[in-house]
Amino acid sequence: MHTDSYFSARKRTVSADAAPAAIVSADAVPTGPAAADARASALRASEPQRGRALVLGGGGSTGNAWLIGVLAGLADAGVDVATADLTIGTSAGATAAAQLGGATPAELYAAVIDAAPADPAGATAPAAPAVAGVAGPAAPAPEEGRSAGFPGGAAAHLERLRAIIDASHDLADLRRRVGAAALGRTEGHAVNEPGTGSPIGEGPTAESREAERRDADRQEADRSARWREVVAARLPRQEWPDREVILTAVDARTGAPVLLDRASGIALADAVAASCAGGGFAHRVGDLRLIDGGYRVSAENADLAAGFERVLVLSPLSGRSLHPAAWGTRLAGQVSELRAQGSRVETVFPATAAEHLFGANAMRAALRPEAARAGFVQGREIAERIAALWR
Repeated sequence: MHTDSYFSARKRTVSADAAPAAIVSADAVPTGPAAADARASALRASEPQRGRALVLGGGGSTGNAWLIGVLAGLADAGVDVATADLTIGTSAGATAAAQLGGATPAELYAAVIDAAPADPAGATAPAAPAVAGVAGPAAPAPEEGRSAGFPGGAAAHLERLRAIIDASHDLADLRRRVGAAALGRTEGHAVNEPGTGSPIGEGPTAESREAERRDADRQEADRSARWREVVAARLPRQEWPDREVILTAVDARTGAPVLLDRASGIALADAVAASCAGGGFAHRVGDLRLIDGGYRVSAENADLAAGFERVLVLSPLSGRSLHPAAWGTRLAGQVSELRAQGSRVETVFPATAAEHLFGANAMRAALRPEAARAGFVQGREIAERIAALWR
């Protein structure tokens, strides 16, 4: 595992005709939350690599399906971007990045199209099968409503998030607040008598507090284990991809950004589960408590592609953000900075006709086939433009 302030002293894998990758050693980059962007800053100071980076953004269950559709459409038109030198995945994009390590875009696309879960009342957590013949049994899509841990569903979670953003001073404060809220629901904090700071009713004994702590610990472990099983069932392969893949998350206890890759010592299913833990609860990995990578900077985290010559960003949320513009977290700003550093960047957003599939409907698994088809058509339509960037 790397915090965002730490990057291992090993080269990235780049194409055969590439110049050597920029190397940032652990000793050269300070650690800790105060240096959270040191790695990206070091890369910005270097010349762009002759390599290609694929950025897969978050956007819920339908966002994951759209990403798969775009990748499959591009591949069908002869443009294979799934073999990028670096793939950066956040939330729904982390799921897609991991899935690409065990199945082709065409296989993943077929699995989405073949799965048409019933959605009689707009439920947010219907079942959707894993890749047929490749992964395990049917399971809910990892980014869906209640299955992702959102108490009261996605709409209630969004309302709570807006309130936290309004109360936050900046991005770092937001990460700390979201982490604290997730831990509060995960670890079962005691409810205090208003104005007293003491639990309601009789003060608990040391024995009862220890029993409550053990019970909360068991519940937390069970919830994370169940969530991990849901995520693992969606992955065609449980091992990390051979290619360079970085999945984003945030430490719920400190608010520090976290980067996960095959050298992190964290299993792929846990890394994806962490990146998709959208704030409803914190995913437990050993002593760590991790939440959704979309809280790091944005749903795309395209700034992590600094140093790559060619960058393709697929954003199911069309680069939108709930953050105040003054925070400087919008995708447009990240793209502008990448271009200023010498990178060639293309962004792809859902077509206007498909926008109804996202936002309030992003957690409806019944819409996944439609989102995938829309992405597939769009992928074929943009293939020529993307080929000019990629080849």
